[in-house]
Amino acid sequence: MRLVTHGDSAPSSVNRYLLPQEQQVLMVRRHPAILLRPVAEVFGGLIVAGLLSKFFGGSESGGTALVVVWWLWLLLLIRFVWKVAEWSVDYFVVTSKRMLLTTGLITRKVAMMPLGKVTDMSFQRSLLGRILGYGEFILESAGQDQALSTVEYIPYPETLYLEVCQMLFPSKDDGDD
Repeated sequence: MRLVTHGDSAPSSVNRYLLPQEQQVLMVRRHPAILLRPVAEVFGGLIVAGLLSKFFGGSESGGTALVVVWWLWLLLLIRFVWKVAEWSVDYFVVTSKRMLLTTGLITRKVAMMPLGKVTDMSFQRSLLGRILGYGEFILESAGQDQALSTVEYIPYPETLYLEVCQMLFPSKDDGDD
């Protein structure tokens, strides 16, 4: 399974950060598991709001409390929608020259590391990550702190790890093409 996207298939939110002399090799959106906590908060809030509605529903003085409870749940729902919107514009990109992680909806953050600076790369997966299919990349460079050192919630981590390692350590046959 090859997770390669080419050329103009990247959204403009990613293309604007690519240099003219580099080609996009890999691009993936972070795994949807990053949204598990906001989903749990929304459903938990809904359950609490429903129980409190049942508790305060019979009394006349509980009307104000119910309004407050449901407004708080609405704020949780708006926060969830915001997290989904942020997730939809976050990408991990590997080009022929560097790795980029673009994040943020309003305040855009682009972290990058040149491929030539990577001295060590590993990935790890928690138990939940193994079940749901995501992992975390850990990147190291020679003696310097880099803007991009960890990338969490990467889908297909084994496949992406092999793809990136192949770029970092090309075989001698790759240069003959």
